[in-house]
Amino acid sequence: MHGSSLLNDLKYPPKGGYSFPMTRKLWQFPWGYPESTLFVASLALVGFLLQLTVGHFDVGFLHAPANLIAFAILIGLILLGVRFQNTLLVRWVSGIPMAVTLTAAVVLVGLCMELTPQLSRLPSQAPANLELGSRLGFRMVTSSWPFVLLYGMTLIALGIATFKRLFRFSRQDITFLCNHLGLWMLLVSAGFGAADMMRVVMHVQSGETEWRVFDKDGEALELPIAITLKKFTMEEYPPNLTIMDGQAARDPQPSQPKGKSQPKSKQGFFQIDPKRPKGQIGDWAITLDDYLHTAVRIDGEYRVSPMPESTPAAKVTARNLLTGETKTAWVSSGGNVPEFFSAIPLDDRYVLVMTQPEPKRYASDVTIIPKDGSPIDAILEVNKPVSVGNWMIYQYGYETALGKMSPWSEMELVYDPWLLPAKISMGLMAIGALLMVWNGTGKRKSASNELERIPFHRNPRHRVLARRRPACLPS
Repeated sequence: MHGSSLLNDLKYPPKGGYSFPMTRKLWQFPWGYPESTLFVASLALVGFLLQLTVGHFDVGFLHAPANLIAFAILIGLILLGVRFQNTLLVRWVSGIPMAVTLTAAVVLVGLCMELTPQLSRLPSQAPANLELGSRLGFRMVTSSWPFVLLYGMTLIALGIATFKRLFRFSRQDITFLCNHLGLWMLLVSAGFGAADMMRVVMHVQSGETEWRVFDKDGEALELPIAITLKKFTMEEYPPNLTIMDGQAARDPQPSQPKGKSQPKSKQGFFQIDPKRPKGQIGDWAITLDDYLHTAVRIDGEYRVSPMPESTPAAKVTARNLLTGETKTAWVSSGGNVPEFFSAIPLDDRYVLVMTQPEPKRYASDVTIIPKDGSPIDAILEVNKPVSVGNWMIYQYGYETALGKMSPWSEMELVYDPWLLPAKISMGLMAIGALLMVWNGTGKRKSASNELERIPFHRNPRHRVLARRRPACLPS
């Protein structure tokens, strides 16, 4: 190009800028979509070759301080790109063709994750004996070399594009920076913090304080955070009524009758709902006469009681639609007290039973005690975690066999030292989304006002209206 080498042209652009022929050959600057597609495909191919030769990428390699060193190298590469941002190579790396191609590649990797069952670890056998999909990394995508290389290139390209705008900041770039800087920070936090993240499950007995957990080898680990379980509560949905084989219902634990709903050809359930007291199961018409959601059995009768051992009970009338036979009695699942169980015999074989109620909501009333902080009272519920420093605490489980009488509760504790940058990144993207909506609305209003200020005979909107004006109206 103009008698100089490609390297000199990249470093020192000629005066007056570059001049290119109308028809450009492949790998001739400026590079566009074909070169970006070939580069990303080559990067993925190198990843597959590494996958077949050295195996999966060891995520544990990025434990602190290794992840901090890798992050410093990433920042150095981005700053180097910003320093030489006017070169053709950096323009291509941070340009739209590379961004679109990398985005498409990441979407394809995401589809592979969704369509292929993922494993937390590969089976303990020689790599040569594994299936081809596992050897290529499709069963553990996030620790495969193709994913790691594409992820790293995405961070470099997005970082250069973002920091170029950041260093020559202007008000017009606020929306761009909020969205792109937030996305870059989120990707960095998710990748560089993966090795430092720790997930443990803590079992806490009611009324006790616990700070120890056990790893997969059964070794006790002491955490810098303790939890006191004050109370475990559960709300339940109304149970169902169904017909079962009488012998199957009379098992040692009658509160959990075995067998399947009858008849097998058309299994039926009657959802208990006082607002809809009538229904049908098979050949039996069911009428709900009375329903007690929390009841105990005293002298063969059920009475309302707030006791923890209370169980749902219903007084039901069952009428056979073929014979007209009618039976009225109380039926109850029994909860965790076998003596509370009750069923209605329909004939010599079948009985009407109540299923166990499904949990509607369960929560743990806890006190969280950080090692270097003040105690925090909180209610843990499913999908409503509590954040304490770099810890996220979730309601995880309970003793399912005992239901609401569970004497302990399970909490999942997730430690992530990169949690704060992740929260900041999501906040930036939320602000960016709001600014995009605001700016779009403002531009539409501004364009409409500009049209209104144009003289009538020059305004295209008024011309259209004039052409549509009926002939009978005065002009």
